[in-house]
Amino acid sequence: MSESNYRTIRKIITGKNAVDGAGVKLVRVFGYDDTKDFDPFLMLDAFDSLNPDDYVKGFPWHPHRGIETITYLINGNIEHGDSLGNKGSILDGECQWMTAGSGIIHQEMPVASTRMLGVQLWLNLPAREKMAAPKYRSISKEDIPIIDEDGVKIHIIAGNYNGEKGAVEGDYVKALYLDVELDPGSGWYIDTESDNTLFIYVLQGEAFFNHDDSTLISEKHAVLFNEGNKFKVRASNKGIRFLLLSGKPLKEPIAWGGPIVMNTREELDLAFRELEENKFIK
Repeated sequence: MSESNYRTIRKIITGKNAVDGAGVKLVRVFGYDDTKDFDPFLMLDAFDSLNPDDYVKGFPWHPHRGIETITYLINGNIEHGDSLGNKGSILDGECQWMTAGSGIIHQEMPVASTRMLGVQLWLNLPAREKMAAPKYRSISKEDIPIIDEDGVKIHIIAGNYNGEKGAVEGDYVKALYLDVELDPGSGWYIDTESDNTLFIYVLQGEAFFNHDDSTLISEKHAVLFNEGNKFKVRASNKGIRFLLLSGKPLKEPIAWGGPIVMNTREELDLAFRELEENKFIK
């Protein structure tokens, strides 16, 4: 394969410190202003704290419509409840995949832990599925397949890797979601759909992400890649752990108001009107 088919770096993102919910400190890696570049992914929030005061105020009851929210914890404990009657905790190595669809009201309340390390991703829903029935998936650590290769460990949260199915296969957007760990100096590559959006977020360590090993990316950075049918990484002597996300762009209009993402202003206005009139939950 010629090197021109390898994905090259389009942009490197550091994100911005933000406060959300009732006072949770986090990093908004990308969001409202980046929807065209990251389509079908809408937002990525990252959190990493040793201080419970940064997060224990949590995210009290709030609505969502038109999206899927995916919370993945490396370390920590987040208690969850929703209008469907689901309740439980997200613990180390676990994931919560929530399809808000036509409407859900939920709360996410982190519990004081030794370390709170993880991310929440918002995945858009296609226009024809914005009002799909809400659904909740609780994904335990044991549900997530792990592939051990030479110096590489791949956790398959969603999608398919080398014929192995992940814990989730998206109902609406067939996203690939991998948690990848590389030993110091190890390399890894994966074939990709050339026109799919692909980005990574570095949780820990550092690595070279251009095929010519010209660009070293360190932890707490995200990288958006250009189109191509092969992705390559080589860890530095520190090793690396990163999340890889890929999905086919929807290329649809976006009307975004807080926790609700629709396609038109009219749909957005209707959602907030239904909230006021107690008609939001279908």
